[in-house]
Amino acid sequence: MKKKINIEGMSCGHCVAHVKEALEEISGVEILEVNLEGKNALVNTEVEDNTLIAAIDEAGYDVTSIDKL
Repeated sequence: MKKKINIEGMSCGHCVAHVKEALEEISGVEILEVNLEGKNALVNTEVEDNTLIAAIDEAGYDVTSIDKL
């Protein structure tokens, strides 16, 4: 299932890389894109939203919402 994770706090390329690293550590997550301008990440996964939120929160960013596409 495709999900769009809306993220606050990303301000540079390093932030994008940090979010990617956090998501890559979760088994079962395929990262399609992390977009600085749109402040979101597109992933393909069946992982629970709480797991995604916790990983991004631990990386230092805030998830404002997750939309199923």
